[in-house]
Amino acid sequence: MPDSQQVASNSSSSRSATATKPALWSSRFVFIMAAVGSAVGLGNIWKFPYITGENGGGAFVLVYLACIAVIGLPLMMSEVMVGRRGGKSPIGTMAVVAKAEGRSKRWVGVGIMATLAAFLILSFYSVIAGWTMPYIISAISGSFSDINAEDSGALFGGLLASPWQLLLWHSIFMGLTVLVSAGGVRHGLERAVTKLMPALFILLLILVGYAATTGHFGEAVSFLFKPDFSALTAEAILTALGHAFFTLSLASGAMMAYGAYLPKNVSIARTAVVVAVMDTCVALLAGLAIFPIVFAHGLAASEGPGLIFVTLPVAFGQMPGGGFFATLFFVLLLFAAWTSSISMLESLVSYLNEKGVSRVKAAIGGGFAAWLVGITTLLSLNVWSDFTPMDSFARFEGKTLFDLYDYLTANIMMPLVAFLIAVFVGWKMKPEHSKAELGAWHKLWFPVVRYLTPIALLIVFAFNLR
Repeated sequence: MPDSQQVASNSSSSRSATATKPALWSSRFVFIMAAVGSAVGLGNIWKFPYITGENGGGAFVLVYLACIAVIGLPLMMSEVMVGRRGGKSPIGTMAVVAKAEGRSKRWVGVGIMATLAAFLILSFYSVIAGWTMPYIISAISGSFSDINAEDSGALFGGLLASPWQLLLWHSIFMGLTVLVSAGGVRHGLERAVTKLMPALFILLLILVGYAATTGHFGEAVSFLFKPDFSALTAEAILTALGHAFFTLSLASGAMMAYGAYLPKNVSIARTAVVVAVMDTCVALLAGLAIFPIVFAHGLAASEGPGLIFVTLPVAFGQMPGGGFFATLFFVLLLFAAWTSSISMLESLVSYLNEKGVSRVKAAIGGGFAAWLVGITTLLSLNVWSDFTPMDSFARFEGKTLFDLYDYLTANIMMPLVAFLIAVFVGWKMKPEHSKAELGAWHKLWFPVVRYLTPIALLIVFAFNLR
């Protein structure tokens, strides 16, 4: 039996550590909306459909779901648990929890790396998310009507070639993110996620409903859910493993920061399961919304990111009411990106707030810094496209600044943060403390996060560095 006095003492110190927090989430529902909003981003609506298309459909989905169970859920539970136990920003939380567990203060480096990863991702994510806004305008204005593949490619190419256009949309998107963050937990984050997430689900369901009328919905269902294991390669399995890790917004400090605002009476495990299920449902619904349209127009289901910004506008342009549904689709993308970007900024804002900077100044300062770094990303798409500063290293030859930021965060920083979190909660944190947070779920969670999750993350890390 664990020492109940020790657990009570630790819980008390955790509560005192959270005393300076501006607020807690008002309900479990709000936390779920916030966590799903953080997890649901361009990766669900943009990346998941095309990597499914590239890797054989249904068999890939089955492997992906298994990977969610082995990596996604245990890590999400871990991050939320550590965040609630520490009650601070990811940096502050790692310092508090490491001290409470009698571990080295160097574990604070995990929080620092997670916060820095979130900051870098936000800087280029804002640029990419900004692309949705001119596409909303184009859809409303009827620019997609009868557009052909060549003209659609030229439209997208013209956007990327214009640094001033990219700067405008990057600035507006970052401004929207800062606006929500500056409002704090109750008046900013809660208000945004409780409006944006239901709207996102409604838009997605409308698009799925429309896709069902194309005559190719059954083909899309078969493609997504009928397993074809002959198309499942070792690389496809590793891709599923990696996407299961990234799709839930893990290792960027977001879940740790949001966990700090979670009331003690809310079950971490049950809530994490709901978030993972909803996130996966969005990814699958996105496939059901996109693939019938793709198949109806004889397009390829495995066309990378160009599927969204080049191929789909052609399809929308040939549909009855295509302008309306194109508008809904790109608004959906904007909402998904917005809720994710809010969570990325939260790691840094909560840390600055702890250091005595007002919430408004922290949001403006953090957002402005990410905006500045984002300018180097948008320039690398045009004016600086030939600037590849690490050509002396074979692995980085030909990579622009944008490519380097993406590689550093996705292939090194985030897998490393996730691995260290798994090691911390599985090996360095006292089991009785994690059991006090997770209750009956601890028996199932503990062996998975202690053994399977770190091994799977090492495989992801090795695969990314190959």
